[in-house]
Amino acid sequence: MSVWGEQRRKTARKTRQSVEIPQIAGVNFLTLWGVKFWLVGIPMVALLGGALAMGVAASSDEKLAPGLSVAGVDVGGLTPQQAIAAIGERAAAAPQVTVTAGPQTWTLGADQLGWRADAETSVAAAVKVSAARTLMERVQGMIGQTQPQNFPLIAAVDPAVAKVALSSLTANLNVQPKNAAVAFNKTTLKYALTARDAPGRQYDAATAASTYAATPTATAIQIPVKEWKAQYTAPVLQGYADRGNALMRPFGVTLDGTTRKGVLTPLQVANLYWVRPQGIVADDAAMKRAFALLTEFIDQPAQNARFAFEGDKLVKVPEQAGRVTQSAAYAAFQAGVLDPAKSSMVLASKKVSPRLSAAQLPDASKLSLIHTGVSTYYNSSPERRVNVDNAAAKINGAVVPVGGTFSFLDSLGGITEGNGFVGGLIIAGGRTVDGLGGGVCQVSTTVFRAMYGAGLPVEERNQHSYRVGYYEPQVGFEAAVYDPGLDLKFGNDTGGPLLIKTINNDAGSTLEVQIWGVKQTRTVAVSPAVILNRTAHPPAKYVVNPNMRPGTSKQVDWAADGFNLYITRTIKDASGVRTDKTSTVYKPWQAVYEVGPS
Repeated sequence: MSVWGEQRRKTARKTRQSVEIPQIAGVNFLTLWGVKFWLVGIPMVALLGGALAMGVAASSDEKLAPGLSVAGVDVGGLTPQQAIAAIGERAAAAPQVTVTAGPQTWTLGADQLGWRADAETSVAAAVKVSAARTLMERVQGMIGQTQPQNFPLIAAVDPAVAKVALSSLTANLNVQPKNAAVAFNKTTLKYALTARDAPGRQYDAATAASTYAATPTATAIQIPVKEWKAQYTAPVLQGYADRGNALMRPFGVTLDGTTRKGVLTPLQVANLYWVRPQGIVADDAAMKRAFALLTEFIDQPAQNARFAFEGDKLVKVPEQAGRVTQSAAYAAFQAGVLDPAKSSMVLASKKVSPRLSAAQLPDASKLSLIHTGVSTYYNSSPERRVNVDNAAAKINGAVVPVGGTFSFLDSLGGITEGNGFVGGLIIAGGRTVDGLGGGVCQVSTTVFRAMYGAGLPVEERNQHSYRVGYYEPQVGFEAAVYDPGLDLKFGNDTGGPLLIKTINNDAGSTLEVQIWGVKQTRTVAVSPAVILNRTAHPPAKYVVNPNMRPGTSKQVDWAADGFNLYITRTIKDASGVRTDKTSTVYKPWQAVYEVGPS
């Protein structure tokens, strides 16, 4: 084996960086990485010097090393400026980016999101690698022995532009939370949900833009979403509705120390509160009205001493102490009626004393007749006649003290079965219907006429809903009462006590109410009604009554035109002349017929 062959085997076992130059017969052999070259007459120093010279030349003209590429574009052997130009077309083409927000997806060019290619920075990475090569790596490059290396195209994203673009995409997806709603259903007479809640959604374009700016090579953007609950949710409101429905039950109230009991119906209780998104909210005005009506019904006011007639003789009836509701009981009533676990309660009471004792009653023989009110009640039913007679008897002999107030309901003692009243036609709920005490208003109307004609100050007067035939022909000269709630009240400004005397002639269907007191110098003139306008009654209404025989009918309400009118009275006394006016507005009333099924 020759020396050259032995040398070649040794060279093959050495690393690729090794360099040996054997000399045989004046010929220099150069083995580089397993490749043999021979150079005749070229000394080693000259070879290395040439290689160094080539390395210096490569550095001075800033050409990039062979085998380098940027974004797949070969930039080896190019200057940086040439490389930038070479990848310019590639940089101009922005990648497509898929943007996802919830169920919505968009695909758009990255340049619409503030993306731009940075060719200079991308080439700079290749320049840096080229400058850092060793001598051997440069030689390798000259003889085509380098490993290819690709640099990514470096890009940048303007987060402000990206945020604006992403915000525009998601603008219609952002929603405020929707509250649940609850309302009273007039058909089922229950509270129920009318709308369910939905969460609010806000897509975070700012965070998505910052994330994209940190990874500009990304081709997919997921916009995060923030959800938050509505303020009022369906489960909570359903609980309120359930509680509101549970409160709709009969609720009884009894006055402590008495047996009087008032009961609110479920719908009357329902009128005392609202089911709101915030919970059960008391209707304070309605609550106070209900409390006043109940206490007016269950209270037992003190009874002043009065007169009773035994034939033509007046006898004294002693006073009686009463028992009424304490004012502090309202808070307990409100709490009790809003507690579904309670269906009744007892209200705290207090004892009240009468204002007029038997010893203070006037000498009836010294009283003079001041004025008389008269009304007729022809064609009244037997039940109505019973109530007229009973109510007239209850107030007969009542005495109103000096400076005191006459209350019709207090003098009557309540319109109840226990007080002797029976069923009859009354006006209630926009209809003429059967009810307890029909005919009592005949007496209150007659009292009104007596006291109004006596010139006494009116403290409370309520009209009927429509023009009632029993009170003709003095239209508008009437007063309605209803227990509890509607009273008739007059003050006593005569300077002495007043005695009320009633004379009922059932056979003649005539009722008189007399006002007796100290002799008056005042005179009173009551004018006829002044009718401002009249409205025709609506057509008759027919209602099927399944309990009636087919083909039969029965009138249960009667037509009446509507009127807007007033009456006046002129009072002359020592203080001078004064005139006051009492207005009345009657609704147009339709006839109603019940008919049997067809």
